[in-house]
Amino acid sequence: MDVFGLVGNPVGHSLSPPMHEAAYDECGLEARYVTFEPAPDEIAAAIRGAESLGITGLNVTIPFKRDVLEVVAPDAMAERIGAVNTIDFTGAEPTGHNTDAAGAIRALREHDVTLEGGDAVVVGAGGAGRAVSFGLADAGATVAVANRTESSAHDLASEVPDATGHGLDDLDSLLADADVLVNATSVGMEEDATPVPADALHGDLAVLDAVYRPLETRLLRDAADAGATTVDGAWMLLYQGVEAFELWTGREAPVAAMNEALRSRL
Repeated sequence: MDVFGLVGNPVGHSLSPPMHEAAYDECGLEARYVTFEPAPDEIAAAIRGAESLGITGLNVTIPFKRDVLEVVAPDAMAERIGAVNTIDFTGAEPTGHNTDAAGAIRALREHDVTLEGGDAVVVGAGGAGRAVSFGLADAGATVAVANRTESSAHDLASEVPDATGHGLDDLDSLLADADVLVNATSVGMEEDATPVPADALHGDLAVLDAVYRPLETRLLRDAADAGATTVDGAWMLLYQGVEAFELWTGREAPVAAMNEALRSRL
């Protein structure tokens, strides 16, 4: 039996176990997905222990996404983003990957959003913002990063090909001709708030909000009112899990079963 899992602290709230176990059931795999919650200063020992125990793969969440870079061999995308959210133990050494970028891109493409040659605005320069920005750039979009602390937006933009950095005050002008907007902040999770002025939204936009609790954030309500295409955060969560499943198993993921298991718990 293959054992997969999630390492983080805390992990009790995670929706990854039911999503992945639904995939194993659908594919008839003898596998289990379990959660691990090591102390913050024990992550290196936890990863070495997982390797010794023969665990096949791990997802990684807060606060360990950067720390595990020191104990795995990151692929090119994980190294560029500066964070690992998926570890594969099936090779000669543990390898680190970041499926958040691909998760965002697949979520947008699931909704028929064209990225190549488009203009994208990413709000947020933290971990999710980094992943989404690199993913969009690799997909052929021109990226503008807007962040509350403008210097952080400039720092990220300096690493992403042909990207520009901005403060939130620039959102009105940035969105006027934009094709894609991604909220990569946590705004909208704890309160009915949005980082984007409603009157800056328009019907030619596709809007992805990485927040998935609640599924319908204020940003997505405003976007729908403006006639924009809306993509809730559960799609990004789903597809980062799909990417991890496919990496670990070499199989095409049962997306519908995973999506149903995920959304039934939201």
